[in-house]
Amino acid sequence: MGPRFKDGDAVVSFNGKWVAWTHTIFAYAAFFSALIVGVALHYHKIVQNEHYGYPDEWFPSVSATIGDRYPERSFFQVFIAITSGPRFALVFLWYVLTARPNSSLPKIVAGVGVFRTLTCGGWTYVTSTDDHDWHDIFMISYLIATLPWTLGCLALSPNNRRAVKYRKIMASLFFGTLVPLIYYFIQHKVHKVPGAYTRYAFFEWSLILFDVGFDAITVLDFEGFEIVVRDVKGISRGQLKTTADSVLEKEKGKPVGNTFGEGFFWAEILDATCDVYNGFVFWTIATGLPVLVWYFPLWHMGISGYEVAIAAVISPVFLAIPSLRYAAIKNLRGLHLLSLVSLLAYKFQDPANRLFVTAFSLATTCAAWTATFFAERGNTPRLETRIMAWGIGLIMSVVAKFACSTNNPLWPIMHAENGGWNKIGLAIAIVSVLRSYRPNFTSGGDYLPAGGKKGSSFLAGVGFAGLMFAIVSLLTDSSTMISWVWEGYPVRGPIAVPHGAVTIFAMGAGLIFGVFYPRVAGSWTAYGVGSVGAALLTYYHHWTGYYGALIFAFYIMAAAPFIITSCVRHSPASTFGLGFFLYVFLLLFHVWVVAYAFVPGGPLVRERTDWLMITTMLFIGAGVFSAATTNSSRTRKHKPVSPNSKRQRSYYIYVLAALQLLAVSIAYLRFPTNDYTPHHKEDKVVTAGIWTVHFGLDNNMWAAERRMRDVLGELELDVIGFLESDNQRIIMGNKDVTQYIAEDLGYYADFGPGPNKHTWGSALLSKFPIVNSTHHLLPSPVGELAPAIHATLDMYGEMIDVVVFHSGQEEDPEDRRLQSEYLSKLMGSSPRPLILLSYLVTKPLEGNYNTYVSEVSQMKDIDPTDWDRWCEYILFKGLKRTGYARVSRDTITDTEIQVGKFVIGEPEPENEMRIPEEMVPSGRRFPALFRGDGVRGHRYHVFDEPRYWQ
Repeated sequence: MGPRFKDGDAVVSFNGKWVAWTHTIFAYAAFFSALIVGVALHYHKIVQNEHYGYPDEWFPSVSATIGDRYPERSFFQVFIAITSGPRFALVFLWYVLTARPNSSLPKIVAGVGVFRTLTCGGWTYVTSTDDHDWHDIFMISYLIATLPWTLGCLALSPNNRRAVKYRKIMASLFFGTLVPLIYYFIQHKVHKVPGAYTRYAFFEWSLILFDVGFDAITVLDFEGFEIVVRDVKGISRGQLKTTADSVLEKEKGKPVGNTFGEGFFWAEILDATCDVYNGFVFWTIATGLPVLVWYFPLWHMGISGYEVAIAAVISPVFLAIPSLRYAAIKNLRGLHLLSLVSLLAYKFQDPANRLFVTAFSLATTCAAWTATFFAERGNTPRLETRIMAWGIGLIMSVVAKFACSTNNPLWPIMHAENGGWNKIGLAIAIVSVLRSYRPNFTSGGDYLPAGGKKGSSFLAGVGFAGLMFAIVSLLTDSSTMISWVWEGYPVRGPIAVPHGAVTIFAMGAGLIFGVFYPRVAGSWTAYGVGSVGAALLTYYHHWTGYYGALIFAFYIMAAAPFIITSCVRHSPASTFGLGFFLYVFLLLFHVWVVAYAFVPGGPLVRERTDWLMITTMLFIGAGVFSAATTNSSRTRKHKPVSPNSKRQRSYYIYVLAALQLLAVSIAYLRFPTNDYTPHHKEDKVVTAGIWTVHFGLDNNMWAAERRMRDVLGELELDVIGFLESDNQRIIMGNKDVTQYIAEDLGYYADFGPGPNKHTWGSALLSKFPIVNSTHHLLPSPVGELAPAIHATLDMYGEMIDVVVFHSGQEEDPEDRRLQSEYLSKLMGSSPRPLILLSYLVTKPLEGNYNTYVSEVSQMKDIDPTDWDRWCEYILFKGLKRTGYARVSRDTITDTEIQVGKFVIGEPEPENEMRIPEEMVPSGRRFPALFRGDGVRGHRYHVFDEPRYWQ
């Protein structure tokens, strides 16, 4: 009890350290009391998970301990409730300790602390059993808030070496633990390794220790507080020197010190956000047009003439005319607003009109951004922030695609019915342009004093072409490079989720590095490292190839600032105009390596992705050579800019940090559950289908994933093979049609041979675990490559092989003959029952059909009497077939869905007979939904009803 003073200053007093001690004791008590009670009462239940139990798993996870069982859940919740009071007091005292005049950071950290406390209550009192989604939302929010809370506390720590040392240790242990935590979680969830969840649990409990321990260090800081409430040492009056102050004094004049050494202004963070959104719109338009162009040769089966729309990107060449260049620079707001018409393209139902509107928009936005960069050539910090907005806008577009399963929600192929956000996206875009391009908000002038050296404008333009192509071909989706290194099951490398977030992080880190250290990023050493990354990505697979991909992503983003800075030193037509022109050349090269069978001279570059990568890096090398002269001259002679101007970059970094945290959250929410269940498990029925999906773009040029999902789910397919499914190229938008369907319907997914294998793609989705899968490229000496997936699935405890195969085209009979012999031997060599889901390009009972169905292959046709086939076939061996149906595709694609039913565990009968549907058990029947007129244009056709066998 404190003394009572006559003036009433003190009524009760105690040392502030007891707030921290109370918080620490009750927080630990909450978790460890639940652990002790849980182990004592429900040990075998809380160590059990969806795959294994005791003795394979012998230590419980945090969630299993505190989540659902009485009384351990009650122990935990009671102690956590008691902890909430000291927790709020701890946050309040930390704010009092660190608050200073004219400083917003302590307020922000305090706000994060309160938010973090509330979300802790959320995941504590709403368990995964109560509401799985809200439990995850609260948990993710808590984990996200931990990063700014930790960094904020480190920055604001009083200059107490002991406390700062312990905080650094605890923070390092906390974030370092996340790596093995995620590793063992993947080992458990994806690979189903016995004991992996126990190891995961140890790291999960370690996170609790380090998290609470980090806040316990406030004991050392609160010793100077006596809660009267009265400040006995004057430490709350803004006179305290913090760790951040010491660092900023030490780093004064360096990039970090200049960036974060000033106050925080909400108007400027809004400006940065709007700038980044404008960059996002640019990348939306730049990646959206090729998808529209692809639609026309796809449906014309050859060059259509609409391909010329790609040339819209070369619009900056018109800035060679002085009057146009002057008009563009003086009317940037109008030019950027005009480019937004692409976001209205979804209103046009006719594909050609949608293409023309988007092409106009792309031409306008390329000219607008070129004029924007050129207009800022005399203002170093403003040019830098425009480049950052452009680069972070790219990352924002990648995050948006990551959230929407590789579709950009503002693309012209999207609308409200298939997941588009067009209206709200357009509204935000208009506001962003109006905010970012206010009158008198740009500058002109010479970048260097007279006599400053310039590199070659031609080489600068070549460098920009290489930069643009590298970004659009490989960095506009987080899963593109992952598909390059994917080689099938078992998983031996990265997967699109969660590792797409790692790709996004590498891109962001590269951009920041290029901004802070342009001379290093622009060096030949960095170029050499980037080239090594490109080589690893091109020639290696699994983790080795992915490490190369991360190096490549880092370098390309780091190269953007110095290449663009070099380009603005010259006429925009001779750099950006030339660059976009050469970008079109690289884009066509990129298409020809796989579409060689459809274009004049195509065989000259057949399957030469390595040539394309070499060309790209040589182009970037030309840009490095030019920038070495231009930017070194600028570095020597340009006047230093004020710290107030350099502070602008910090706001863009805040936006980037928010996007990175969002990417991590998306990765967590989309993490595969791998707990999939077949539709008729009790009957041991397998429903398998084959569908040529024509790249997931429907007959009216809309993204078709949701319509595909609906019909596949209603058909109750357990295994489905997709053909013509590889969209990981510029002209297809760098997307993956399997992701949304697999996640929404619950399938394991094998992407099949990647885009660097030069095929049109094949994919396998399965409700059953994929034990092993091998990718094949069948003999194709003349025509296009024929991809195949040979997978072994665990169907109700039995190993069954499934092959998904796309034969070569009709014009190349020798290719198709060689492919039929290869596949026949492959199927015949399998000792297991096998299902072939295929596109064979042959008539029933004729030609190559008799190679696929032969003594060598040991395969049987699911229905030899079905005479109306030319492409799709389902063959099998060693299984009991029970049903076969053909389902119309409506306007989703140009090919029907063929479906077969098989029973596992029953011998293949020697003599089969057709039977009427009423004799078939209900669990073995096809859905009645598709009888008659069916639903949404999908119905049983050719036979008007399914066929069944006994």
